[in-house]
Amino acid sequence: MHEEINPWSSQAAPDAERIFAEFGIEPLGSLADRIRDPPPFFRRGIIVGHRDYAPIAAAMEQQSPFHVLTGFMPSGHPHLGHLMVMKEVVWHVQRGGTGYVAVADREAHAVRHIPWDKCREFGKEYLLCLYALGFTGTAYAQSTNEKLKDLAFEAATRVNFSDLSAIYGFSQDTGLAHAMSVITQVADILYPQLDAGPAPTIVPVGVDQDPHIRLTRDVAHKLRMFTVEQREGLVSVRSKEAPAEALQAVADAFAGSRQYEGHVDVPGGDLAAVAETVRSIERAHGGFGFITPSSTYHLFMPGLQGGKMSSSVPESSFSFAEPADSVKKKVMNALTGGRMTKEEQQRLGGEPDRCPVYQLNRFHVAEDDCELAEIREACLAGRLLCGTCKKQTYARVNTFLCDFKERMDAVRHRVEDVYGPDTQ
Repeated sequence: MHEEINPWSSQAAPDAERIFAEFGIEPLGSLADRIRDPPPFFRRGIIVGHRDYAPIAAAMEQQSPFHVLTGFMPSGHPHLGHLMVMKEVVWHVQRGGTGYVAVADREAHAVRHIPWDKCREFGKEYLLCLYALGFTGTAYAQSTNEKLKDLAFEAATRVNFSDLSAIYGFSQDTGLAHAMSVITQVADILYPQLDAGPAPTIVPVGVDQDPHIRLTRDVAHKLRMFTVEQREGLVSVRSKEAPAEALQAVADAFAGSRQYEGHVDVPGGDLAAVAETVRSIERAHGGFGFITPSSTYHLFMPGLQGGKMSSSVPESSFSFAEPADSVKKKVMNALTGGRMTKEEQQRLGGEPDRCPVYQLNRFHVAEDDCELAEIREACLAGRLLCGTCKKQTYARVNTFLCDFKERMDAVRHRVEDVYGPDTQ
């Protein structure tokens, strides 16, 4: 029996390798070789798994349409733990994706009991960070998106509580609003295709968010009118309670097709071409025609004190508006992969792979791969002591934060598009 993954937990991050094996997440493998000019999170092995990323890689290669979406629960100030997903979304937009960002205020209110005014305040901060990083596209708050709410209701017709119990471990004590927030997140993932038309959609997440991906992929399939399957010598289009006129339109669209009760066979048909025609027919008859969304999975950057980085553990991270002296204190007091004494460090070398300070460099602040390699090698050889490494790392952090704050100030006006002109 699978162990449930809790997307709302602030405990230690789940074992990615075990989760991949249990839930069928594929290692990135050779797909990484298809990425032209890969960014650091691909080059440094931070993105480690995927569900169906090949259509996204193909869309970037062919410069064909695709969407990229992420969502943020505004339960606190944005911090380092959110930065990786933000970078992934912005990079996919820069590679041609149509960008979407959901401020998951309904989730924050339902699960964390965050007041609506605080959801709004924190939501503004998340959008400021995204715009400062270069995000362009559509951003919205769940609570004010009426089309999203309608889509969530439609998605809910394909989900029952036994599904939620199996995926999330929900019980009779789970609040109804919590369950509703899950369905809203399903709608978030499908919303780009409702808004801009069916296209491959990539959702970058940590492995703890995979339950949302699995549920959404299942719902996307259930909301289709037809399945299109390759059979020996033919493509079979099979109705899933599609209107009779839609099935007839499928038969009429392909010369030489054979129509039966509940399905149409297309001898010698090309699977991709047939699927695209069927999708168009489905949409013309009131269906969604969703393409099953894809996902990537990144490693978790450990908290500065080890364990999972979380807003509920202030010393595990720092926010982007935090005073410099507070940030410096947290970096200088961070856990390291160093030895007990200077002599042992010089003799045995450090352990950068379990060091939050090294991982801070790897994930975010050491921009040059050669510089990062030098940090790692000097640590392993015992030439770089932890105190020196922390000072150098803080200098990089401070440079990053000063630049980031300037960029946030420059784009503050863009938040008005989502939250109105009262943005501070």
